[in-house]
Amino acid sequence: QVRLVESGGGSVQAGGSLRLSCAVSGDTSQSYCMAWFRHNPGTTRDQVASIDSDGGIIYLDSVEGRFTISQDNAKNMLYLQMNSLKPEDSAKYYCAASPWAGVCYSASSLFRFWGQGTQVTVSE
Repeated sequence: QVRLVESGGGSVQAGGSLRLSCAVSGDTSQSYCMAWFRHNPGTTRDQVASIDSDGGIIYLDSVEGRFTISQDNAKNMLYLQMNSLKPEDSAKYYCAASPWAGVCYSASSLFRFWGQGTQVTVSE
């Protein structure tokens, strides 16, 4: 079992930056694919960025070059640095873990563990 707790969300003007953090606890002896998703009511939950157990990283096209996913295994932390934020980045952001450690699939159904989410609001 893995527990994920996000922090770092908030309100920012367009062009600003935020850094989301995800504290991972529980069974950290196993490798996971770690990812950030975002969701707005009435829409699908989209994977924003993922990092697999070999360090392979995938980004959603719309955030490529603006967002950076990283992890600190010693501290059991996952991060999402978000720069040049746009109003369309506004959403609730979730940290998620999948037991498919070697390859990160984009489907949210394959992620077994989820945090409670942190809200990001970007104004014009």
